[in-house]
Amino acid sequence: MTNHSEAAGPFESNDISGQEPSTGPTEHSAQVTLRTPAELADALPYLLGYRPEDSMVLVALHDRGGRGRFGGRARLGIPANEEDWEAAARQLARGLMTGSERRGTRPERMVAYVCQEPGAGESGRDVKQRLEKLAQLMRIECGNLDVPVIEALCISDGRFWSYCCPVKGCCPEDGSPMGLPGTSVLAAAATYAGLQVRGTLRELRARLQPWEATAALEQEIALDAAGMSLVPRILDETTRQEVADETLDLAERIIRRFAAAAPVSGTHPADVRDDDLLRDDEAATLILGIQDRTTRDRAAAWMEGDEAGPALRLWRALARRCVGPYGEHAAAPLTLAGWVAWSMGDDLEAREALAMALGADPDYLFARLLHQACNEGLDPEAVRRCLRAESAQRTPQQATERAEPATQTALAEPAQSPALEPGAGTQADEQRRGPDSRTKERRRRRPRSADGDDGRHTARAKSDRRRPADSRPRSSAAEGNRAGTRGPGTTRTRAAGPGDATTGGVPSDSGRPQPEGKG
Repeated sequence: MTNHSEAAGPFESNDISGQEPSTGPTEHSAQVTLRTPAELADALPYLLGYRPEDSMVLVALHDRGGRGRFGGRARLGIPANEEDWEAAARQLARGLMTGSERRGTRPERMVAYVCQEPGAGESGRDVKQRLEKLAQLMRIECGNLDVPVIEALCISDGRFWSYCCPVKGCCPEDGSPMGLPGTSVLAAAATYAGLQVRGTLRELRARLQPWEATAALEQEIALDAAGMSLVPRILDETTRQEVADETLDLAERIIRRFAAAAPVSGTHPADVRDDDLLRDDEAATLILGIQDRTTRDRAAAWMEGDEAGPALRLWRALARRCVGPYGEHAAAPLTLAGWVAWSMGDDLEAREALAMALGADPDYLFARLLHQACNEGLDPEAVRRCLRAESAQRTPQQATERAEPATQTALAEPAQSPALEPGAGTQADEQRRGPDSRTKERRRRRPRSADGDDGRHTARAKSDRRRPADSRPRSSAAEGNRAGTRGPGTTRTRAAGPGDATTGGVPSDSGRPQPEGKG
């Protein structure tokens, strides 16, 4: 247990990035010693890589020569219903333990956090008292796994409280103020190492969510018009390849346009600049065009070098244009955004984008595969190699036959040294099935006919999502194609975020690769 009045029992942090630390310090590794609850509270954003909101967090500690070394991290959104707290605490603790044990490093101790801003008429002290039961449940679930929680902190309204202080009157009832951001020793070490806190998950998701302003109506009209002309051509095998080539040519021109744009400071101004560079009709053509599975896989090849950054900006912009009844179409650009972010080493944005893709369409197989691979710490290089080979060898006939199987095979291969990161978001540190189970699921897939039909073309007709006759294609090409025109009943509400809809300490149905999902 930490001492709340003086330094005792130091905690080292040589793992600011969230990955499991190495077994020993290297010549250039910096070590930061955290001694007090105040320092532990200040360290949380640096341990996760962002500032958590409405979150319950566990951080593993490993013993090394009498010192605590930070290990894996896991986060879940705080359930709105108090009756769900016990299950969430159990899910979080077991998920973190499973991830740590899979890396062969079972933690000896834990640090627990509950973070939530006051609601209407509440103070930070009220939040601390309300969440005390949740913190206690987290301690109980960790104790059931024979791992004690040595410190449990509540962070709210710029202050923190400890639930573990044994001395009455030691800690102020109104909490202790958090230090100014960026002024701690850990913040200095992170800055020196070139690491930055990304803000909040809400801010990150805002870059990928559809427009809700007046401009959304104009974009919806453009999508309707593009669907009238493109959907019949995509469904026609004689013109499908022509549409794919046109879509990719347009995407390439816009990527070059984005690359040539003058840089601006700040994420929101940068997104506004990109929105201004992309016309409504261009966005509509691209959104509908990449619903085709083969076209999407070819677009995924813009994943590295000078193309990756502008391509990621384009996929973000397209996700923002999937407005109104076209919300389900966002699965394709969100998956591409997640893939490029993962390929560029940004696991946080990758997880959020892929989880949002699953929120838009829980059956989107490519997003499921990438989401699980990213969460399991697999190396994206295996997928990159497949896409490079496909780009070099692809012909129009080969593209349709080989693109998806090659990508799925790469995602199913285990990494040479997988490092499952149990942190940075609700989607981290889940109890996932191993590569063998995914391989077995693929073997059970139903064989497809030459036109891509696997006997599931009537699934949507049997579901409770009613669509007009001219909405989404239902022919054999429908499984790989997301193109469609607007009609009544096509709206789907996107999940608010991965913490609420798709994943947690154990995998939800939308976070697992299923053998019969859409591509």
